[in-house]
Amino acid sequence: MTIDIKSTGGNVTAVLYGEIDHHNAQEIRTQLDNYIITVQPPELTIDFSNITFMDSSGIGLIMGRSRLMREWGGNLEIRNPQPYIRRVMKLAGMERIVKIT
Repeated sequence: MTIDIKSTGGNVTAVLYGEIDHHNAQEIRTQLDNYIITVQPPELTIDFSNITFMDSSGIGLIMGRSRLMREWGGNLEIRNPQPYIRRVMKLAGMERIVKIT
């Protein structure tokens, strides 16, 4: 799993590559949380366009980052999930928690 974090004008985009499962979700959470706590961005976008697989660990990842962003007064957006990943997010009710584009 690779994460590419870019900051533009205070807003942050984290591009994820590979799979999100119980084996690597903790590493992703740690990297994102450290960045969020250090930078406290007003907007965090997580780009899922390069995610090839996601299990329920991905739902937990989104929920936790959403909660952390709200603690700092920021917002989380999920961008470009593959159709089957978007369907999993919708079934889990993620659209009520974060913006999915």
